[in-house]
Amino acid sequence: MAQIEKFEYDNTIVRNFAVASIIFGVVALSVGLWIALELVFPGLNGGISWNSFGRIRPLHTNAAIFAFVGNAIFAGVYYSTQRLLKARMFSPILSQIHFWGWQLVILGAAITLPLGLTSSHEYAELEWPIDLLITIAWVAFGANMVGTMIKRRESHFYVAIWFYISTFITVAVLHIGNNLEVPVTFWKSYPVFAGIQDALLQWWYGHNAVAFFLTTPYLGLMYYYLPKAANRPVYSYRLSIIHFWTLIFLYIWAGPHHLLYSALPDWTQSLGTVFSIMLIAPSWGGMLNGLLTLRGAWDRVREDPILKFMVVAVTAYGMSTFEGPMLSIKSVNAIAHFTDWIPAHVHIGTLGWNGFMTFGMFYWMFPRLFGTRLYSKKLANVHFWIGTLGILFWVVPMYFAGWTQSMMWKEFTPEGTLKYGNFVTTLQSIKPMLALRAFGGSLYLTGALIGFYNLMKTALQGKLIKNEAAQAPALEIHPEPNETFHRKLERKPVPLLIWATVAILIGGAVEFFPMTFMKSSVPKIDSVKPYTALELQGRDIYIREGCVSCHSQLVRPFRSETERYGEYSKAGEYIYDRPFLWGSKRTGPDLHRVGGKYNDVWHYNHMLNPKNTESESIMPRYPWLFKNDLDNSSLAAKIGVLRKLGTKYPEGYEAKALAELDAQATKVAKNIAATVKDVNPDNLKKKEIVALIAYLQRLGTDIKAK
Repeated sequence: MAQIEKFEYDNTIVRNFAVASIIFGVVALSVGLWIALELVFPGLNGGISWNSFGRIRPLHTNAAIFAFVGNAIFAGVYYSTQRLLKARMFSPILSQIHFWGWQLVILGAAITLPLGLTSSHEYAELEWPIDLLITIAWVAFGANMVGTMIKRRESHFYVAIWFYISTFITVAVLHIGNNLEVPVTFWKSYPVFAGIQDALLQWWYGHNAVAFFLTTPYLGLMYYYLPKAANRPVYSYRLSIIHFWTLIFLYIWAGPHHLLYSALPDWTQSLGTVFSIMLIAPSWGGMLNGLLTLRGAWDRVREDPILKFMVVAVTAYGMSTFEGPMLSIKSVNAIAHFTDWIPAHVHIGTLGWNGFMTFGMFYWMFPRLFGTRLYSKKLANVHFWIGTLGILFWVVPMYFAGWTQSMMWKEFTPEGTLKYGNFVTTLQSIKPMLALRAFGGSLYLTGALIGFYNLMKTALQGKLIKNEAAQAPALEIHPEPNETFHRKLERKPVPLLIWATVAILIGGAVEFFPMTFMKSSVPKIDSVKPYTALELQGRDIYIREGCVSCHSQLVRPFRSETERYGEYSKAGEYIYDRPFLWGSKRTGPDLHRVGGKYNDVWHYNHMLNPKNTESESIMPRYPWLFKNDLDNSSLAAKIGVLRKLGTKYPEGYEAKALAELDAQATKVAKNIAATVKDVNPDNLKKKEIVALIAYLQRLGTDIKAK
């Protein structure tokens, strides 16, 4: 008989992460509502640089993913891990490093993104110093979790722990892979890979950030908190084994389905499609395992708001993981990609799956942390119904907007011309849907505020049980009769971690070993040259302003797109693009062939006030570009780094780059001054707007016939 040992659970770290999640959740939702309103009322940004859509859109996504959801994950993992392993967290110092390190990351994002300090990789926009801080916090988290596993009192690892292990190792691999970059200055870097390689690497990361930060940890939370809330065992142990291993093996292959009909090689696109479709099986296996856990408890679901939140969350997971594979089929992707269908799909997962599972988990957890009852069951029910309506008002109009966009973009007249040649016509058609989306966001935010109030009142009416007393037999590991291989594996943290690592690395290796040779296999286009010094500066301004949030730079091989934009995009055109800027959403038209389409004066007036060139435009103004002098202090360092990475700048180009920049800027400024009154070309040539115009005028011109 094993000796009974007494110990305590650390609830302080759980409370800290939970409170941070609630606070940042309100912030993330508020910023999301604000940018949704900016698309309906473009003047809301007030002509202020840090408040423009392109800069604060990544602030919203980072706050939602890493601040709201990230802190919720850590709260849920720290609470459940201690109880599943019957052990206090390994190190209170590591817990504190993890907590405060993560909050510093969030603070860094909140400061740098509105300032335009971005790497432009979606869901990984933070620059290299913050990437290093993420690494420190993540290593502290992993070391703390593995240390707790080693000193556990429970012989076998429950399924939730498997998902936590896979989350830790895979996010580490993704973070390192997608942030291979060379610093230029303290807040500027260039990625190691360019063009199609950078695109493949980004969406290998981007898709699997959804998989292994927004999905696998939440599946672990589902496997712990849903049975706890329902007071029933998980439906099927065998199904959980199949669910876990097939999910982590298949998910890692699916990234290229974000790049269908692109300049990426066909074999990579096909690979992404095949494995994306296969993902339906494990995803729905997990959903069914969650919902069938509630068999015999459906009467409670009608009464219990916690179970309501969790049921809708798991259902939303099932819906989004069915829709994702469908969107990876080329014929469906041709309709949906670049439209508002994609944000609708994403927000089914974030608002429904992540958001509602978080709220359900906190409503269950807070009374136990503070030794009390939930302050108001009625308020929790109000939160649930307002939040559910918010989701519906958010996603349903966006589905209609996406279908409307795609059909209008592709429609031809009987004479064979585009019926809606003016892109803004489509925007005007979906404006009511954008307004309904903002209304849905306001409902969801209202529900979150009610939840915030309810949880805070719950905490205030009780007292935090900082060190919760517990007891369990000392760890004794005895082989069981007829024990399966997997049952043995569940006792061994290191082999389990190794096998999970092997499962996720196979797909990455198949995709990325060939990618390292892709550079030589990209058909060379002799006319494609590096950007001039002025164009390079303009490109970095384009990146700073977040233009990629609304504009793509990828013309797909569809008749509707070649008629609208010009020749479809070739892989060889992107060999000097660090980072790639293909985009994932067209709120505005594609820009890959915009060079030479309009004159310099048009671009000048368009950036000063878009309504000067299109009265119905919803694009914000950029007055600061006309006031700010172009900062060339790091130009030589940029050129040096890019040359080391393979850009064909000649030796010594740094010495003459400023003179070349001045000559090109003078030419652009004189073109504008010849038409626009009261413009001094000598003053204008120093401004950021001239560099941006030079970059825009370069786009797509390398392969144009003379």
